[in-house]
Amino acid sequence: MTKGIKIATIGGGSSYTPELIEGFINRYDEFPLSELWLVDIEAGREKLEIVGEFAKRMIEKAGLPIDVHLTFDRKEALKDADFVTTQFRVGGLDARAKDERIPVKYGVLGQETNGPGGLFKGLRTIPIILDITKDMEELCPNAWLINFTNPAGMVTEAVLRYSNIDRVVGLCNVPIGMEMGVAKLLDVDHSRIRIDFAGLNHMVYGLDVYLDGISVKDEVIQKISDPENSSFVKNIKGMGWEPAFIQSLNALTCPYHMYYYKSKDMLDKTIESSKTEGTRAEVVQQLENDLFELYKDPDLDIKPPQLEERGGAYYSDAAVRLITSIYNDKRDIQPVNTMNRGAIASIPDESAVEISCVITKDGPIPLAMGDLPVAARGLVQQIKSFERISAESAVTGDYTKAVLALTINPLTPSDATAKQIVDEMMEAHKEHLPQFHQEKVSMI
Repeated sequence: MTKGIKIATIGGGSSYTPELIEGFINRYDEFPLSELWLVDIEAGREKLEIVGEFAKRMIEKAGLPIDVHLTFDRKEALKDADFVTTQFRVGGLDARAKDERIPVKYGVLGQETNGPGGLFKGLRTIPIILDITKDMEELCPNAWLINFTNPAGMVTEAVLRYSNIDRVVGLCNVPIGMEMGVAKLLDVDHSRIRIDFAGLNHMVYGLDVYLDGISVKDEVIQKISDPENSSFVKNIKGMGWEPAFIQSLNALTCPYHMYYYKSKDMLDKTIESSKTEGTRAEVVQQLENDLFELYKDPDLDIKPPQLEERGGAYYSDAAVRLITSIYNDKRDIQPVNTMNRGAIASIPDESAVEISCVITKDGPIPLAMGDLPVAARGLVQQIKSFERISAESAVTGDYTKAVLALTINPLTPSDATAKQIVDEMMEAHKEHLPQFHQEKVSMI
């Protein structure tokens, strides 16, 4: 790596960016960043300028020699970068609102990364990510791609299968949020907790839990059997698990499991919420509007606490902890999305998994977990099949693969319903799906 560290952040105008800035400030002693390039598209000019000026104030307050550059030229930002972080949303929150509202009309959950929403966010996102990887091959071939863009597991799968770069790590704040949740349950500092994570992004299980290196899984399982303690991430309000279910599963679930183990309850809740407070996208849109009003304040030079309500809590901890560990060859253990390489027996070796890894200068080394509990294995394999076929559809523009992917997703009741949803969502998102501008082939 170069003496002065350069990072390019694609989607730099995101409301999450101050989280990232805070992380770089807090870890500057071990990660002396010199250049941060915030990249966005012309349509995001106002947000990029607001966030960029706020980032500069944060860094100035910290008294650090980090140069912040704002640009709409991705190639300029990527040239000779050491790390590339991605945190963008194709189509913005308007696209997310469509992902959430359209499936509900057919009695199917609409959610950002699960079911139809996950499929279409992947279809819109994967071609852009692969364009970025092509630019990286040319302009910064030794850089690490750290992807925070959802659906993170599907995106990582696509990069591993369809790009020529292998320095890619997918990242999510859910596992670190679960660690924080366990620490809170046990009333201990987060640094004392470690969880053996295994599964997929937003489909990950905690197979064991350690306090100071000693397993406390039984105690934690007992505590989360209490409905008041069952949800670990703020933007998904849980309804509590049946004690018999969670105790027999004998593993920690992530909050997104509720969409699969409590599908009808979550669908009913989604319908009710959309009538009263709006879809999650609409709620987030208001939160973002409020955040950007705060960011405009020329006297604001620290991250506002309201940002945690956005759903990105602990992002800076997760993202900058990972980057710092790669840079310093720390060999600590962190949960990330990476190639399986045999770590989970029932998932193909070349597929992306979310798993606890030793983080080295050469990337993550997955910890061998053997296999998932039999009660979880089938669901994880089904979602992995959904991710793989979705990624293939995104790359090839094959409409029939999109219908197939949605049909095999457990949230979809039939192939006929899958086709109806795909047809309406293809039309709704036409602007951002150029690879599908061809004659549709009907399955039925």
